[in-house]
Amino acid sequence: MSKFFCAQKFSNKIYLNDWRESKGDASDVVEPATGNVLAKIALGSGDDIRSAVTEAKKQQSHWANLPFDQRGKILRRAAELILQHKDTFIEWNIRECGSIAPKAEAELYASHEQLNMAAAMTMEPDGVTLPSTIPGRRNTCRRVPLGVVGVITPWNFPLLLAMRSVAPALAVGNSVVLKPDPQSSITGGLLIARLFEEAGLPAGVLQVIPGGAEAGEALVEHPLTAMISFTGSTDVGKKIGRTCGELLKKSALELGGNNAFIVLDDADIEAASSHGAWGAYLHQGQICMQAGRHFVHESVAEEYISRLAERAERLRVADPYLGASDIGPLINISQLEKINKIIAESVDAGAKLITGGHSHGQFYRPTVLSNIRIDMPACQQELFGPVAPVITFASEDELVEMIAASPYGLAAAIHSRSIGRAMKLADRVPAGMIHINDQTVNNEFHVPFGGFGDSGNSGRFGGPANLDEFTQSQWVSVMDTPVNYPF
Repeated sequence: MSKFFCAQKFSNKIYLNDWRESKGDASDVVEPATGNVLAKIALGSGDDIRSAVTEAKKQQSHWANLPFDQRGKILRRAAELILQHKDTFIEWNIRECGSIAPKAEAELYASHEQLNMAAAMTMEPDGVTLPSTIPGRRNTCRRVPLGVVGVITPWNFPLLLAMRSVAPALAVGNSVVLKPDPQSSITGGLLIARLFEEAGLPAGVLQVIPGGAEAGEALVEHPLTAMISFTGSTDVGKKIGRTCGELLKKSALELGGNNAFIVLDDADIEAASSHGAWGAYLHQGQICMQAGRHFVHESVAEEYISRLAERAERLRVADPYLGASDIGPLINISQLEKINKIIAESVDAGAKLITGGHSHGQFYRPTVLSNIRIDMPACQQELFGPVAPVITFASEDELVEMIAASPYGLAAAIHSRSIGRAMKLADRVPAGMIHINDQTVNNEFHVPFGGFGDSGNSGRFGGPANLDEFTQSQWVSVMDTPVNYPF
C-alpha cells in the first residue's frame, strides 16, 4: 500500500514524520465540530525550515532543466490523482477544517483545475524577441525560474490556496517549501505532499513543513528563498512585506478583506438577498472575499433585510460530517469569541440584531444586523464569521465615501437592473475584483486574482499572471559577429 493511502485513516497514527524527522513539537489535529483529536502531526521548527530550503535549493536546477513535457506530465498525473483520491481530500477537508461537503468538493475540483492549468503552463512561450539599435544583435527577454518559492497558507481554503501557488511555481521550474497552517496541516499539507510524491515529483523539489510563527519567520528570512507567496491576515502580511523588501525578495501577498456588497434601489431584491446570503455565510463566513458590509439603498433596505433574515433562518447548522449541513463549525474558540465581541459591541453602540447572534459549541447561527454605522466594529473589522451587517445609504456619492472609509480593497459586488449604471459605479469602487449582479466570493483558475490597499500588494494569482508572479525576467542578447569597440 502506498504512503498516500495511509492518510485515509482517521487515527492518531498519521504523522508528518512519515517522511521527515522534525525537531519541532507534536500537535493534535482537532475536529472543530466535535473537539475530537483526529491525528497527531509534528510541527516544523526554524531549523526544519532552514534544512528544507537548503534541500529545495539543491534540487531546483535539476527540476528546472527537465524538458517541459516531463514537468507537465508530472503535473497532469497529479491532476489525475487528486480526482482518484477525491474522497480522501474531501473527507479530511470536512473533518479537519469544518467545511460543508459542497465547499470541500468545490475546493477539490478547483485544485484539479489549478493543476491542469499549471501543466499547460510548461509549454507556453517563455519570452519575446525585441529589436536592437545595434546592427547584428538579437535581443531576447525571457522568463526564468526564481529558485526556491516559499508558500505560506491559511486554514480556511487550505487545499486550493496552497495549490494556486505550488502548482504554477513548480510548472515554471521553481522548487517549493510549503508551510501550511497547523490547523489544516493534513488537508493543506500532508495530502499535497503525498499527491506529488505519487505523481512522480523528484524528491526534495517540494518540501512540506507545517508550523507556527517560528517556522514562517524562518522561511521568510532565509536567504535562499527568492519569493514568498502568503495568504493570510493583513497584519502578518505587512510584516512579511517589510522583511521581503529589506531582503530584496519578491512577495505576493493576498490579505484580508471587508468586502462591499452593494444593493442599489433598482436591484432584484430576491436575487440580491440570495447572493448576499451566499457571500456572507458560505464556509461560516470564514473567507477573505466574504460579503462583510452590505450597503443597501434606504428605499429597499427593509425588504432586503427581511428576505436576508428569512434565508439565514432556513440554513441548517450542523456537523457536516454527519449529514446535510449549510453551516459548519467555526475553526476554533478564539474565532467564536471574536465574533461574539464584535456583535455585542455593535449592539451596545445601537445596532439591531435581526436574527442569529448566538452559538452552541463552535457552531454559530447565521446573523443579520441592521442600523449599522460605519464606525461600528461590525463594519470596521474583518468579520470572518457568519454575520451580515446592513448599512443603508441615500446616494451613490454617500455610498462611495462609506466604502472608501475602509482600508481594504479585495472584492465588491453591485446589484442593479441597469448594467450601465453598475459599470459606472464600479469605476468608483476601490477593489481588485468587482462582480455585477453576483456575489463577492468568486474565483476562477484562469483569471488573475488579488486586491488593493490592505488586501494585498497587487500580487496576482491565476491565468496569465502566474508566469509573471513565479518567474523573473532576463535579457539575453546575441551578436552574430563580435564588434570592435573604441577601447
